[in-house]
Amino acid sequence: MNVQFLGHSCVRITTGGTRLLIDPFLSGNPLAGAKADDLEADYVLLTHAHGDHIADAASIAVRTGATVVATFELAQYMRWQGAKTHEMNLGGSFRFDFGTVQMVPGFHSSGIVNEETKTIVYGGMPAGFVLTLEGKRIYHAGDTCLFSDMKLIAAKGAVDLAFLPIGDNYTMGPDDALTAAEWVQAKAVVPLHYNTFPVIRQNAEQFAAALNERGIRGIVLEPGQSTQL
Repeated sequence: MNVQFLGHSCVRITTGGTRLLIDPFLSGNPLAGAKADDLEADYVLLTHAHGDHIADAASIAVRTGATVVATFELAQYMRWQGAKTHEMNLGGSFRFDFGTVQMVPGFHSSGIVNEETKTIVYGGMPAGFVLTLEGKRIYHAGDTCLFSDMKLIAAKGAVDLAFLPIGDNYTMGPDDALTAAEWVQAKAVVPLHYNTFPVIRQNAEQFAAALNERGIRGIVLEPGQSTQL
C-alpha cells in the first residue's frame, strides 16, 4: 500500500489499485505537492467543509468520476456541484470494495465561507476516518483538538498509521498530538496541517523525535513524498 502526503492535510492512498484522496487542498496551497488537474482518484474522502480541506474536491471528483465520501450535509453540497457521493455520519461504517471506512468524531468547526456574499453554509459535523485496508488500520484525524474519546479508537485495536494535525491555533498542537498518538496506540504517525500558513508553523522533525522517544515511529513527509505501509 502506498501512502503519499500532498501537503496540508491532503493524503493519497493507493490500495489494490484503488486510489483514495483525503481532503484535497492543492489550488491556492503554497506547499502543495501536486496539481489538482494532474490527480486521479476513485474516492475522495472529506473530513469537514473548510476550504483548506475541500478546495479541489468537487473538481477532481467530477473530472475523474470519483465518489465523494462525506457527512450528509457535505455530501449533499458536493452533489450540487455535480459529484457522485456516498453520505455517512459519525460512528457509521461502510464496507467498500477496497476496504472499510468508519467515520469517527472530530472536535472542530465546519462550514463553507462565501466571501462575496458574506454567507456561511453549514457543512455538517467535522469528522475523522478510520480505514481498514489490507488488514491495516489507518486513522486520519482531520482537524481536531485532543479529546478523550480518541481512546475508543484503540479499543478495536492499535492503529498502524495515524495522520494527526500538529499546527496548533486551529487544531491540536504537537504536545496534544503526542498524547493523541499514545491514546490511539499508533505504531507510526505522519504529522499534518502545519507550515502551510505562518500561524501554524511547527517543527515536524522535533515532533517526530518526540514520538520516537515514546516508541512510536515518526514519519515526516515533504509534500509529494510517499511511504509504504
